[in-house]
Formats: sequence, C-alpha cells, structure tokens
Amino acid sequence: VLHSLHYHSVAVSEPSPGIPQFMSIGFVDGIPFVRYDSERGRMESLVQWMKEGSEPGYWDTQTQRVERGQHVYARNLETLRDRYNQSRGLHTVLRLYGCDLLSDGSVRGSFRDGYDGRDFISFDLGSGRFVAADGAAEITRRRWEQDGTVAEDWTNYLKYECPEWLQKFVRYGQKELERK
Repeated sequence: VLHSLHYHSVAVSEPSPGIPQFMSIGFVDGIPFVRYDSERGRMESLVQWMKEGSEPGYWDTQTQRVERGQHVYARNLETLRDRYNQSRGLHTVLRLYGCDLLSDGSVRGSFRDGYDGRDFISFDLGSGRFVAADGAAEITRRRWEQDGTVAEDWTNYLKYECPEWLQKFVRYGQKELERK
C-alpha cells in the first residue's frame, strides 16, 4: 500500500461524559488527521499540515456533512435495536470505510458497518454488491439494492472521490508522511 485514507465513525445509544454520542476520525497512512465528535460539534484538524493545507470552507463543509451523518447513525441505532428486538441499553454502530492507493496505481476500497461489535453489512467493490452478515442486515441489503443509488454512491466514492481526497491530503502532509 502506497497511501491510505480511512474513516472510523461510531455512534453510541447512551453517551456519557467523555463518550460522545457520535465520533468520526479520519486517518491518512494510519495517522489520525481529522476528528469530529458530537460534544464539540465541529470537524477539526489533528495535524498542522491539514490546518495549513485545507481550502477555505473545507471545515464548514465537512462539519455539515458529518452532522448529517450523525443523524443517520442515530436513526440506524433505533432501527437496529428494533430489528434485533432489544430494549434500551448501550448499543453501538460502527462504520469503517476508505481507500488504499496501491503501488501499481490501482485503488482498493472498503466499506463495513458493524453493530454491537459484530459485522453487520459490507460492500464488495468488485461486484458492486452489499454482503449481509445476518437476517437483520439482509433487510438493509435488500433496501439498499432496491434503492439503486446506495451501491452507485459507494462505488463512486471508493473508486474516485476517496483517491482524489487521499492524493490531496498526501500533498498537504508530504514532508511529514514521508518521514513515516
């Protein structure tokens, strides 16, 4: 792997001090470089090169994007609790997604959702299809495939948008990332 861009996002049903309801962290080459959490309510840089390199409006745009995602995660927690016939209590939804730029110039993308520490649904970029881990996830898989745009959106993001962002971020942090 030449370079990688991955995001880890998690939502919890019962936030507590120090554990926000929603948090998302971005990694370039395994280095945490951006962070959002529902307590701060703002996408923030974790590295100097990102603060210096980012374009005007980047932080506002990313904050709005992640805030929309935060609301989706909250709804997903409710939906999954119902599907698994669970009452209140602590539950988590985790999404891991991103792309790797390989030394031959090709791109490898990945997308995985988990619920309460178990696999829920993943996306096979090669086939453009979702893979459900169980019956509850099968409902989501059918809905997303019937919708038609979800697989298309993830394919576009993983094959094109993610590598473009990755190359941009690598330019911003070139000196620091080369030292790694």
